[in-house]
Amino acid sequence: MNFDILSNPDGKGLIKAWTKGVPFEPEALAQVRNAASMPFIHKWVAVMPDVHKGIGATVGSVIPTKNAIIPAAVGVDIGCGMMAVQTSLDANDLPDDLKKIRTIIEEACPHGFNTSRRAGHNKGGWNENKVPTVVKEKWTELDSGFKRIAEKHPKVSVNKHPITQVGSLGGGNHFIEICLDEADRVWIMLHSGSRGVGNRIGRYFIELARKDMEKWMINLPDRDLAYFPEGTDHFDDYFAAVSWAQDYARANRESMMLNLIDALRKYSSLPEFTTNKMAVNCHHNYVERENHFGENVFVTRKGAVRARKGDLGIIPGSMGARSYIVRGKGSEESFCSCSHGAGRVMSRTAAKKKYTVKDHIKATEGVECRKDSAVIDEIPMAYKDIDAVMEAQKDLVDIVHTLKQVVCVKG
Repeated sequence: MNFDILSNPDGKGLIKAWTKGVPFEPEALAQVRNAASMPFIHKWVAVMPDVHKGIGATVGSVIPTKNAIIPAAVGVDIGCGMMAVQTSLDANDLPDDLKKIRTIIEEACPHGFNTSRRAGHNKGGWNENKVPTVVKEKWTELDSGFKRIAEKHPKVSVNKHPITQVGSLGGGNHFIEICLDEADRVWIMLHSGSRGVGNRIGRYFIELARKDMEKWMINLPDRDLAYFPEGTDHFDDYFAAVSWAQDYARANRESMMLNLIDALRKYSSLPEFTTNKMAVNCHHNYVERENHFGENVFVTRKGAVRARKGDLGIIPGSMGARSYIVRGKGSEESFCSCSHGAGRVMSRTAAKKKYTVKDHIKATEGVECRKDSAVIDEIPMAYKDIDAVMEAQKDLVDIVHTLKQVVCVKG
């Protein structure tokens, strides 16, 4: 047995934690205990080895619920996840100076606070000629779905229309990388979610859930555990909106990947290449209906990846560490889940106070990336040891490929 079984002091709530050999901060444990004590938890809460305290719910937690959903457990980066594609290129095909590759990526995929120029819009509106066909086909469905949500809940459509951010990365810990696997084959990997519209949907429904708790005079161990019971006014609207945002996030990753591949193919210093190799596109911040232990439940994975038997997933390290393409083993004890990364060991503020640009340069040696003070909060030392994280979940996944980045673009 590679997990620990924990219970709350009052006996209300069970936790199974895959945290052997990795830090599990007391604040995160307290947060998990609160979630596990909710009366609609199905069996137990599963904790992944990248666990750390989050906003709303603990990052690295798997929360199965019967007839209820906690919006703050899903959070505001709805559908955030990873995509990776193996190319026919190998390390010898890459130029000695990788700065040009980094520049191509930055120009092809708007990041940070930039809007999505290459996604197909400009000051005059959406330019369909710059939108990949697969995205245009998907957008018709997404656009009509969003209109239905916004008609009933106008606040989710304030400011930017979702189409203006299709194909953009976002900020924070979102990233794009060029990686080499154990055989020196080149991969393109990225991390992003549902952008501004997911944030608006999340915040709006989190607040509605809190108001419902007040209206029904329900006392909670934490206000972030406000929930929608199935069958109530807002439950169906929330589930429809969160499902839409998850589809949007997946399509956004596909759009970015297609734009990146197109841009790299136009770079004369690279030989012609194909991408009809392994590709993975997985959420790690989402909720879905699933069947576990013979019952249909809602499974919220807050910083966790679904790992049913045979499922492919991505577990990234930090800017200077290895990442992994994995195949799920289908562990029911974890509700068929695994970690979504290495997991932070210190906050962004603490990392900026402790480390310097010189530390960051040393930690990211051999990686073409930003080497300035603005990205110190993403320094590798702010994260757990990815090898220890992988060891702690060896009964959840098998490693298929080991990747090491050579180019990294942060949002």
